Amino acid sequence: MGTNSDLKPTISLVFIIIVLFTPKTLAECESESVDSCNDKEKALPLKIVAIFAILVTSMIGVSLSFGRRSIPALSPENDLFMVVKCFAGGIILGTGFMHVLPDSFDMLGSDCLEEKPWHEFPFSGLVAMFSALFTLMVDSLATSFYSKKSSDAVIPGSHTGAVGGHEEQEMGLVVSVGHFHVHANGHHHAAIEATKNEGAADTQLVRYRVVAMVLELGIIIHSVVIGLSMGASNNTCSIKGLIAALCFHQMFEGIGLGGCIIEAQYKLLKRVVLVLFFSVTTPFGIALGIRLSRIYKENSPSALITVGMLNASSAGLLIYMALVDLLSANFMSPRLQNNIKLQLKSYVAVFLGATGMSVLAKWN
Repeated sequence: MGTNSDLKPTISLVFIIIVLFTPKTLAECESESVDSCNDKEKALPLKIVAIFAILVTSMIGVSLSFGRRSIPALSPENDLFMVVKCFAGGIILGTGFMHVLPDSFDMLGSDCLEEKPWHEFPFSGLVAMFSALFTLMVDSLATSFYSKKSSDAVIPGSHTGAVGGHEEQEMGLVVSVGHFHVHANGHHHAAIEATKNEGAADTQLVRYRVVAMVLELGIIIHSVVIGLSMGASNNTCSIKGLIAALCFHQMFEGIGLGGCIIEAQYKLLKRVVLVLFFSVTTPFGIALGIRLSRIYKENSPSALITVGMLNASSAGLLIYMALVDLLSANFMSPRLQNNIKLQLKSYVAVFLGATGMSVLAKWN
């Protein structure tokens, strides 16, 4: 009897602690953390500086590749362009693995989310995996569609008739004068070879254009998300480091995207549109975050789930694009396969790009 009396105060105390502790934890998730660095008035000027600084560095990065006329070293035919392209591929790969995917794991594994189902299943890995597979599907179907469209445009019905007429003329030459057949036949094979080369070039151009568009999409999603997170935050300590990190991040990422846009051989208007979309997405995200800072709480369950899922899908897309469409396509191309020295330089560039983004992850 005495033992039960002694246990009652202990049980009551434990119950009171649980009841008091749980609401406090949920409240902390819905509100900003109490920190000396949290200052809304001081954070606003830093965010405005970040908008303009990131806008300028993004435009510089993505526009560097367009200076190939004034800088011959940046021409696609030059070896340096290939090295820079591989460096940019390493940057995009590092962005996916070291910045975007870890953020998704942190958000979807947050203590502010319920134990079931978020802590019992790796949703970040699942979404990233299906995002990579979906990107493969889009990549493949888009290439097939545009290749068919391009081949229909290059080889109209009149072209077939011309070939048939040429063959009929060639048959006539065989009947009348035998030695002219060799000359006509040579021209015929040369025409076929030229058509094959044009078809291969058109197919490669289609690949470049699909890669540029899909890569732009993945970078835009990622840029809006990181901008939104920065704009909604009032932590002056973290914002200062993020400004420098994001400036470098956007500039190097822009170099990679700019190289893809150059290879896609878009017209001037489309190039300008792609450059502007890339350049303004992070500043737009910051401005949106500032606007929504009153209602957007980065630790609320809805924000964690939404941004975590977006980060995971963006990570899958960027990792796929970096490995398959940028690095693998470059290293398996005849240009690098036939030049071991250039291949080794390109590998060094990839590792430097990936390492640089890994170092920047410290301030992410």
